[in-house]
Order: sequence, then structure tokens, then C-alpha cells
Amino acid sequence: MTDQAASQKGHNQLGALPVWDLADLYPGRDSAEFKADLERAKADAAAFEADYKGKLTELTKAGRLIEAITRTEALGDLTGKIGSFSFLQYAQNTIDPDRAKFMGDTNEALTNLSTKVLFFELELNRIDDDVLEAAFAQSPELARYRTWFAELRKAKPYQLDDKLEELFRDKSVTAYSAWNRLYDETLASLRLEVDGETLTLEAALHLLSERDGAKRESAYHAISKTLGENARLFTHITNVLAKDKEISDRWRGYEDIADSRHMANSVEREVVDALQSAVREAYPRLSHRYYKMKARWFGKDKLNAWDRNAPLPTSDERTWDWDSAVSTVLEAYGKFSPKLAEVAAPFFNSGWIDAPVGEGKLSGAFAHPTVPSAHPYLMLNYMGRSRDIMTLAHELGHGVHQRLAAAQGPLLSNTPLTLAETASVFGEMLTFRSLLAKTTDPKQRFALLSSKVEDMLNTVVRQIAFYSFERKVHTARRQGELRAEEINAIWLDVQAESLGEGIALNEGYEIFWSYIPHFIHSPFYVYAYAFGDCLVNSLYAQYEKAEDGFADRYFELLKAGGSKHHSELLAPFGLDAKDPQFWSLGLSMIEGLIDELDATSPN
Repeated sequence: MTDQAASQKGHNQLGALPVWDLADLYPGRDSAEFKADLERAKADAAAFEADYKGKLTELTKAGRLIEAITRTEALGDLTGKIGSFSFLQYAQNTIDPDRAKFMGDTNEALTNLSTKVLFFELELNRIDDDVLEAAFAQSPELARYRTWFAELRKAKPYQLDDKLEELFRDKSVTAYSAWNRLYDETLASLRLEVDGETLTLEAALHLLSERDGAKRESAYHAISKTLGENARLFTHITNVLAKDKEISDRWRGYEDIADSRHMANSVEREVVDALQSAVREAYPRLSHRYYKMKARWFGKDKLNAWDRNAPLPTSDERTWDWDSAVSTVLEAYGKFSPKLAEVAAPFFNSGWIDAPVGEGKLSGAFAHPTVPSAHPYLMLNYMGRSRDIMTLAHELGHGVHQRLAAAQGPLLSNTPLTLAETASVFGEMLTFRSLLAKTTDPKQRFALLSSKVEDMLNTVVRQIAFYSFERKVHTARRQGELRAEEINAIWLDVQAESLGEGIALNEGYEIFWSYIPHFIHSPFYVYAYAFGDCLVNSLYAQYEKAEDGFADRYFELLKAGGSKHHSELLAPFGLDAKDPQFWSLGLSMIEGLIDELDATSPN
């Protein structure tokens, strides 16, 4: 059976799966509307440069800086719409050369015009603080952007000469962006043989949570074999991108390899260090303990690597059709707040979700915010498992957050990654709690709790292990190019530390680092997941203590987008990420669920 036929068969069993309607952005790649907007963006960028370059200090003193802010937001919304359409049509089929060329040409055009307005933020940072403060005092409209200016000011010590900044921007097309695209297209084109069937990487990875142990093992060996055959390319891409980042960091003067990510996330290095330390210290109480328990449930001393996400014999392995998944998530959202379900509803009847597995489609799932004047788009690879329902709940949380924050406008709606995972993980928690409340059979309840614990371990322990792996790889790369064997060794070392003695790192596991896209696209992004999960655990504990008024405070947090620092947004909930006990509170919820499993374990 071909990939397409197998995929179609699954879709028929799952019901009518939605696909994107990108016409909300543009009618098509060759549409007059797209071409006209691209030309308008070029003209607007040139006009912006002519009107404001070298004049921002005087404009600020004259009380007219808000004019430039308004125009840059309008231009950002327009170019964001163009770029979003280009990427989304590509994400549906990355191996289509026409789609790939269209995205490449569009990105090049957007990079060229963005270079014309690059001066804006650089020049803003040269305005004296006193002049800017006086402008804030004169204009409440401008003062609304105070947080944005504060974040911009943090980049000031790392700014380069204008011409160097232009060079960095222009060369991004042939530097990291080009390697990102090569990586994506390589993963999408991989074909694996599993028990005589040809599968995509996404479909093969899906089999690692299959009930049939033989099927899991076959998929594992196929994944390892195929990734290993491409190890030379993946190693080269990793080396190039790590070096590219080191060059940028060195020129800009960042002290730590992850400082640029922390700054983009609006989070202090000491907060992330505290998170990493807290999670690593908790490995024995969390992942080590849990996987030993799971091995015992399976009657083994150790689980094989392909058994880590194996469902329990009592777990609910039914196939959920699309309508059931939608109703489950919306019911959970609505139980928390009818308003939350109301904001989520349009995703399901407006072409805002692309759910089927498809030939050449990007793996995984994401929520693309596009721009405030449009709406988000969610991408899934839905296969009908209970974990796919949780993925839907997760990405829908992102979508709801993005819709609520859109009113802040292009500059202030963008939420830092640390808080950007709040609504997504909270959506998962609501859905899990709703399903748990409906589960009366003790064995199924046990399996559901186990599945949730595994999701939490994958979100917290696994992501912090990923962060530790990245730190080691980028640090080692500064001493010279790394061989595949060296990266593999770092991966095995970090995985052994995080998983403990309950998991055997079988032959072939050493190359599994190579399919994690975050390492390529967003270095050091991964700790945001752990941050978000621990934050949501703490938030949910507050919700359980006092539901009255919680939903209102929660909506205010989401609506704020990036207009406030995380400390200000968490204060109404009595939470402070700088407090060492903050992480302990979040991790204790996971430990509590493991305690419950241990107390009710069948053996």
C-alpha cells in the first residue's frame, strides 16, 4: 500500500479532517492580491526609510515618534501576512519544488525590504533615555509601548554598526535560513521500511507509541537505520548552525551561549538556570522512579528504548474520530469558561486547521499566529490517538492565546516563548482533567494517569535534557567541528542522566537527536516547554484552591501578549518565577501523580 493510500484510509476512518483555507490570506501564489501587497510592502519600506532614517531623535523631541511606531506596525502586519502565506503553503508540502521556490523567493524579497527598515530599532536605541522618558510623559499613546522599548533597550549592548547589521540580515538567506530549509526538506523526504510498508518519518515515529511491541521495535530499528544513513548530513547541518550562532554571539558580545535566547524570551538567565537545576535534581524522584515502575508493570528489569512511550495494557487505545476529538477538547475548554470555548470555536469551521497526514507535509504540530489583522492557523498530523487529542488541545491553546493577544497590535501581541506555552499546556491540563473525571474504571484511570505523567516527563524532563544536550554541543563546537560519534556520545550521556536505569539505551538510539527540529530552527527554545509546564502546574494548583475570579485573571494574562513582563503577569496569581519554591511547586504536582500511581500499582 502506498503512503498516500494508507494515509487516505486512515482519514476515512477518522472522518472528514479539515484542511487550511489560505484564501483568508491570499487567493493563491500567482494572485494579483499577493503580487500587489509585495510591491506595496517594498514601496512602504522604501518610504519609511526615506521619511525617518537619521531623524528619530528629532521626531521624538517633537512628540511625533508615535507616527513612526504606527507605520512600522502597519508594515510589519503587511510583511507578516506575506511571509505567513509563503510559509504555510510550503508547510503543506515541502517536497513540492514550486512551493519551495515560492517560499525561497518570497523570503529573499522580504529580507531585502527588511534591510531598509533595519535602522529603525538600531536608531531608537541611540535616543537618550531622558528624551525618550519625556516623550512617554507627553504621549500616553506612546507610553503604551514602554515594555517594548524596555525589551529593545536590552539589545543595545549587543548591537553592531548599521552596515554590519545589514550584512547579517542580508546573509541570513544563505546562512541559517538555507540550512533550516535543507533540514526540513530532508526530513520530509525520508522514507522508512517498517515490516514491508513504506512510511514517512512522522508515521514511523507514531508507531513508537503503538500497543504492539514488535511493531514498536520494527519502527525503532527503521528510524535508527534511516537517520543513521543521513547522519553525515545532519551532523554537518548541526556543526554549521552551531558555528553560525557562535559567530553571531561573538560579534555581538553575548557572554553565555543561550543569552540571546533568554533575552528574546524576556527571561533572566538565573531564572532558567534555577529551572534547569531544579529539574535535574528532581530526575531521581520523577523520571528515574517512574520508568523503573513502568518496567516493573511490563515485567521487565529495564524497558527498551522503543518501550518508553508504550501504552499500558489497560490504556484506552481506541481510535478517536475527528468529531469526537473536537467535542472532547471544546467541552473541556467550555467547562473552565464558556468564553474560552467561544474563542476556540472558529478554528473548527473556518479552514484554520490542517489536520491530515500528507505527502511532504511538515512533521509534528504548530500554531502559526500569522498577524493580528488575520487569524492563527493550526497544523496537526492527526492519527486518532488519545495523544493526538492532547496535541489538539495544546495547539488550540496557542491559537486562543494568539487571538486574545492580537488586540495588542503587531509589536505587543508577540508573547515571549516562556509565557507562550502557558495557554497551550493549560489547555492540555483542562482536557486531561475532563477525561479523568469521566473515567470510572480503575484500570483505565490508572492508564490515563500514567499517560499524563509520561506527557509531563516528556515536557519537563525530556526538554530540560534537550537543553542540556544543546548546551554541551554548542560548547564543544567552540573547540572545533564535531564528528557524528561525538554528538552521539553527548546525546547518550544526557539521556542516561535524565532517563535513569529504567530505560535501556539500545543500539541505534545514539542518532535520535537528529530528528528534533528545535535544535535546528530555534536553539535553546526547548526550556520554554518545561517553563510552561511547571508554570501551568502552579497555575492549576491556584485554580483548584480558588476558582472564583481565576478565569478573569487568566484571560487578562493571555490578552496581555508581550505587553508586560512575566513577573507582572504572574503577580495576580501569587507566583514568582524567581522564587526557588516556584519550580518546586510545579514539579511536586508531577511527583504527586507518580505517588498516586505507585499507591495503586497492580504490581
